[in-house]
Amino acid sequence: QVQLVESGGGSVQAGGSLRLSCVHSGPTDSRYCTGWFRQAPGKERDWVATIDHRRRTTYADSVKGRFTISKDSDDSTLYLQMNNLKPDDTATYYCATGVCPLTVIPDIVAWGQGTEVTVSS
Repeated sequence: QVQLVESGGGSVQAGGSLRLSCVHSGPTDSRYCTGWFRQAPGKERDWVATIDHRRRTTYADSVKGRFTISKDSDDSTLYLQMNNLKPDDTATYYCATGVCPLTVIPDIVAWGQGTEVTVSS
């Protein structure tokens, strides 16, 4: 059974940076993508970024140029480097794995528990 555990959330001021981590344990499927979603209070869960098994990356327009998704060499840990954070980035961030391109909820086969990010102005 796949387990995903996020860490690295916190509170920062606008313009600051955070790096989220997601440790993947359990079976893996090399065909799957991994990525990040986020859910702001009272809003739907939205896609943020995806990385595939060849380390090709895609980003939502709202974070392009500010966020970077990556994973370590053995694919056990996924990262999201978030720079120039804005108050609109405030949300609970979830890592996920599933069917590529992993941009919509039905693509997901496993979720992490989430980590909160708060950006103050």
